[in-house]
Amino acid sequence: MTALELASAIKTKQLSVPEAVSKFINAIEENEKKINAFTVVSKERAFSRAKEVQAQIDAGKVSPLAGVPIAVKDNISTEGIETACASKMLGSYTPVFNAAVIEKLEQAGMIVIGKTNMDEFAMGGSSETGAGGAVCNPWDVDRVAGGSSGGSAAAVAAGEAPIALGSDTGGSIRQPCSFCGTTGIKPSYGAVSRYGLIAYASSLDQIGTIGQNIEDCAALLEIISGCDTRDSTCIIEKPFKFDLEKDCADLKGIKIGLPKNYFESGIDNEVKTAVLAAAKELEAAGASIEEFEMPFMDYMIPAYYIIACAEASSNLSRYDGLKYGFRSESAASSGAKTLSDVYRLSRSEGFGLEVKRRIMLGSFVLSSGYYDAYYKKALQTRALIKDAYIKLFTQYDMILSPVAPTTAYKRGENVDDPIKMYMGDIYTVSINLAGLPAVSLPCGFSQAGSGKQKLPIGFQLIGDAFSEKKLIDTARVYQKRTDHHKARAYV
Repeated sequence: MTALELASAIKTKQLSVPEAVSKFINAIEENEKKINAFTVVSKERAFSRAKEVQAQIDAGKVSPLAGVPIAVKDNISTEGIETACASKMLGSYTPVFNAAVIEKLEQAGMIVIGKTNMDEFAMGGSSETGAGGAVCNPWDVDRVAGGSSGGSAAAVAAGEAPIALGSDTGGSIRQPCSFCGTTGIKPSYGAVSRYGLIAYASSLDQIGTIGQNIEDCAALLEIISGCDTRDSTCIIEKPFKFDLEKDCADLKGIKIGLPKNYFESGIDNEVKTAVLAAAKELEAAGASIEEFEMPFMDYMIPAYYIIACAEASSNLSRYDGLKYGFRSESAASSGAKTLSDVYRLSRSEGFGLEVKRRIMLGSFVLSSGYYDAYYKKALQTRALIKDAYIKLFTQYDMILSPVAPTTAYKRGENVDDPIKMYMGDIYTVSINLAGLPAVSLPCGFSQAGSGKQKLPIGFQLIGDAFSEKKLIDTARVYQKRTDHHKARAYV
């Protein structure tokens, strides 16, 4: 069942909430040794909450997703449930408060069944850098699930959760969805409160949704979106309201831009073929497709990584072994004589290699003598990219592009080559730099998998700020005309 189908079955008493929770807990227990999608499974808490929600539903509480279990990325604060960002630095940290999105999930009668594995502090593109080990792709367990929200995407793809929350800093929802054959929405910056989201890069991070289809993702986005006075960057006045009952029959009058330079080099032939076939399908539904040259393509990755690493360097400076996070035992046993010794030992042992790499890069570009040469220029480039998108959306209703240049690659293949890993974000980072919404949709399969398994391929639709309804309506038309989102992995 999709999440909405599950909610309907609960509402009509075909299934109780505890039964629904039990089915997904059983799936987690059956598959987790192969997938490693969860860092924490809150079994007892979920069953206790299920009884409460069942009583509310029996008393007449109505919510589109009431009673539905949900998996939550490990960088979103959950009161009483460990939230470690898949890092030794936070260890078994258990928050004493809920993130704004968790408060809204509970008000809607949803049940958190666990926290999902990820790249450490959301820094990575393969979900291999977490302290608890790599997430495996349910379509081929020898391959990555994508990152950094790989655990959330893999949990949905493996049937361990009907729906999930992730966060997207430079493609961290969309790329795992592409690799795992799921659907995802990265909302406009400011549409969903970041209160309780443990920050990687504050001007880029955005919580979003991952599900089996676009209707599930949209229904969840309705719940978590909306104003929050605790987050000054959350500027939306009211939660989104999408008319999911309305039939979206065609795309007449919709003009879609296709960036031709995205398809010229560096992209796998099977990915290119599948994404262009998706464009043809949208054209057959009545949309007008027009090619254009995406400006500033060569500067997107450098600008993104300079800004993201600079903000990460600042945000992660609080983890010093004293006020926050892991404190090195060797600092005490070796008789560290200064604060600097404690900081150095605690941060060296508490952070993983990729996090340390990004902190060092961020500290470098913010340092005296290099700020103007790197960070300031990156901010100027970001402004140019944002202006370019503003101009493009005067010509097009939305832009269609690949999510990633390849399908899921083998675990360990790119983890020691950071430049190659970073280049995998070429199609996604500019959306975060400009604060725009995007949806990721399955559009085909590659033959590269092992055995009978094929590997999913995804594409994305990018819209102007707060144009989520237009993107979702277009995605609904596409998914009504195709079956790629209905395919299931054989874990």
